Amino acid sequence: MSSALQTRSPSTLAPGRFGQTRYMIRRQFFKLFGGAFHIYDEAGNLAFYSKMKAFKLKEDLRIYGDEDMREELLTIKARGILDFGMTYDVTDAVSGERVGALRRKGLRSLLRDQWLVLDTNDQEVGKIEEDSIMLALVRRLLTNLVPQSFSGTLGTTQVLAFHQRFNPFIQKIDLDFSMDDRHALDRRLGIAAAVLMCAIEGRQQ
Repeated sequence: MSSALQTRSPSTLAPGRFGQTRYMIRRQFFKLFGGAFHIYDEAGNLAFYSKMKAFKLKEDLRIYGDEDMREELLTIKARGILDFGMTYDVTDAVSGERVGALRRKGLRSLLRDQWLVLDTNDQEVGKIEEDSIMLALVRRLLTNLVPQSFSGTLGTTQVLAFHQRFNPFIQKIDLDFSMDDRHALDRRLGIAAAVLMCAIEGRQQ
């Protein structure tokens, strides 16, 4: 069995930031350079703040404990430059531990977004994909006002879902781990995936 399914940091199982079942991600509206996101827990408290560094040839996102950015928790870095099938490494900034990676399926994502979830050895252990090809085509060809939904699986087991709320001005995403009651997916990797996809999708709209 893959190490991504077996190895989980104690922080992943703790009832703190990484131990929540549901989160809400809100994209900062007035952001001229880079991108910024607020991630709230179920009680409405700010759990994370994420910022993409502007003017970087390689995409670089950081996830912090608050808006002051005093405590860096996760880094998400692209391996290459302007590659449609890019791989992004996710690292725990506190311990230096590599959590895993996320790889966008380039050609398939032209019609329907799909991401591969990779373990620390770059072995594919799961995927995250857009809800349906029909709605995906409507979004691409007719209107981007149709909210997106994604589901994530490890093997055949669903471990996350996130749904975009209908709002043409402010991007809000509900991230749900409630179906993953055994914590098979490292929450750090799940949160990084949601933030990364919000950044990529927000840039395409």
